[in-house]
Amino acid sequence: MTVQISSDASPHWATTKAFHDAGRPHLLDRDHSLVAFNERVFSWAERSDVPVLERLRYLCIVSSNLDEFFEVRAEPHLTAKRADDRDGTYTVESFQRLSVALHHLVRRQYALYNESLLPALETHGVRIISHGERNPAQRQWVKQYFLREVRPLLIPVGLDPAHPFPQVANKALNFIVRLGGHDAFSRSNEIAIVKVPRVLPRIIRLPDRLAGGKAVFVALTSVIRAHLEELFLGRSVEQFSQFRVTRHSDLAVDEDDVQNLRTALRQGLVHRHYGEAVRLEVSSGCSDHLANFLLKQFDLPEMSLYRVSGPVNLVRLTQMIDLLDRPDLCFAPYKASFPRQMDMSANVFSQLKQGDMVFHQPFESFDGVLAFLRAAVNDPDVLAIKQTVYRAGTDSVMMDLLREAVRRGKEVTVVVELKARFDEEANINWAEMLESIGAQVVYGVVGLKTHAKMLLVTRREGHVLRRYGHLSTGNYNARTARLYTDIAHITADSAITLDMEHVFVHLASQSRLPRLKKLWLAPFNLQKNLLRKINALGQSATKGLSARIVLKMNSLTDVDLIEALLKAGQQGVEIDLLVRGACMLPAQVPGLSENIRVRSVIGRFLEHSRVFYFRQGAVEDLYLSSADWMNRNMVRRVEVAWPVTNPSQRQRLIDECLLAYMYDSADAWDMGSDGSYRAVPHTQTPGHSAQAALMARYSAENRSHVKG
Repeated sequence: MTVQISSDASPHWATTKAFHDAGRPHLLDRDHSLVAFNERVFSWAERSDVPVLERLRYLCIVSSNLDEFFEVRAEPHLTAKRADDRDGTYTVESFQRLSVALHHLVRRQYALYNESLLPALETHGVRIISHGERNPAQRQWVKQYFLREVRPLLIPVGLDPAHPFPQVANKALNFIVRLGGHDAFSRSNEIAIVKVPRVLPRIIRLPDRLAGGKAVFVALTSVIRAHLEELFLGRSVEQFSQFRVTRHSDLAVDEDDVQNLRTALRQGLVHRHYGEAVRLEVSSGCSDHLANFLLKQFDLPEMSLYRVSGPVNLVRLTQMIDLLDRPDLCFAPYKASFPRQMDMSANVFSQLKQGDMVFHQPFESFDGVLAFLRAAVNDPDVLAIKQTVYRAGTDSVMMDLLREAVRRGKEVTVVVELKARFDEEANINWAEMLESIGAQVVYGVVGLKTHAKMLLVTRREGHVLRRYGHLSTGNYNARTARLYTDIAHITADSAITLDMEHVFVHLASQSRLPRLKKLWLAPFNLQKNLLRKINALGQSATKGLSARIVLKMNSLTDVDLIEALLKAGQQGVEIDLLVRGACMLPAQVPGLSENIRVRSVIGRFLEHSRVFYFRQGAVEDLYLSSADWMNRNMVRRVEVAWPVTNPSQRQRLIDECLLAYMYDSADAWDMGSDGSYRAVPHTQTPGHSAQAALMARYSAENRSHVKG
């Protein structure tokens, strides 16, 4: 029997502030919402109940997220400041407000690193030592390392009219030096730049014989600082600083004006590292003279300068985690169970005729998806395999299986999204490899990103061809499948698989789509159907019927959908939104959104599944999707949403993906009426963690769970 989601499944908050302006709501700022999301991630680095190396890892994750934020989101704010563009979206004021929030978060990062994480690591016998802390034997080893491994790769450039400021790549480590004395030609040109190659490790472990029974590391920046004068014979180093510039890195290719998208993107990748500068990081002790010189060089305002008390790239500290064999300082390893709906002793296709399979990753392993594709590759009755590829990674078992399918003579069609941000090069390489061995490779539709995750298998069974499909909320990437929560759905449903066939034909031929029976497809009808669903529930609520919406996604920024939710809430629909990251909908505001609650869950795994629940009276619908509720997903991408109609599987997804997170009291944050987030207080110690409960349920060591 189906158990419906009740209206009191989430707490109610006090309300303090209205968001009205001439009858239209003020929505929350997207970029500030992204900064707030990173503050929630940062909270894991602050938690004393988290192992210290995992705390360091979360610190690195925040730094990586901020790097991408600057690379993608900062440029419009910066352009507005330069041009004084007051169109209401990006202004001088918006740049200043955002900069204040970002500077505050960065200061918190380095304060935690220096005042908490480094001392905590030292209590466990792990140290990063500066030049002043090294004993004579350690200094000698570091000097030999510098002479052997580092010095041959450094070419300092003294600036003068014949030696202009060198090209500095995005996020690369560099040093700026102010020199005293004169050069070999008796000139007093004082500024020099030292570019540090990416191939050099940013953290180096000293030999055990020099470590006194501890794990002792030195930073590459410390190694270079200690020997800077050796790079400038006859000159004195008066001032110096490490620095790193972040550049706008969102590739822009006019698809209507290129003959070959793959070639154009590969050419664009060459220039990505040298886009417009948007952020400058220097050491906290960098002199104003050097800082101002760099700001002028990169044409940046003072608010774009970030002084940091530590390495300018905290992300590279993950190298130290990799160099340490200290499982006691990390999370206890989690071994996912093989999906229990799949019996590897039986034929996969025969099992699918008995019913669909739903896998909850990473609590159940990605191996089930690989097993489905492997069965298709090895089955002589399988004639064709079609798949979309968005982020497969650089080392992909799935790509190897597709290559084997081609070798076995099957028709393989792969829709490769070349414009998957920061995965363009890997996807180009996969496309070229598959094309070279005879697979049919296409790149979707001009002007749209293909973000849908689909795998379709066509099999001859007697005198008929039968299709089997895999749809997923996440990517075909075995590495991220161990880190992201996603839902994989494998089905023999003839209506869904026929719809999938139509979508693949459309992507390859760009022909008109027939009417789809079960799939909702962006950019055609996904947003329209979601709006229709929300509006219908709102109408039902006005007639006194019980109406309920619960949505789980990564981002909620589409204005049309937000306004539909606000209206439905005002009409009496009870709405819970589980939005991990950016959310522009203001919750719990008097007169606007009293019936809407927004919650963000940040856990050990990255919440990534998209699950949409609608209830009208006793009638429940549940959809899974590849799409977040962002305008780009609705109108500029190929996305799919599909229904889960099996009652037991639908209830399982309600329990695991929605209710478990609505009752989370360990890792959840609730949005207040002022738009800020507050950690949900523990009603018990320890609090209930949805992810921890699912890990316990699906652990490979716990085999008592009944299949469902």
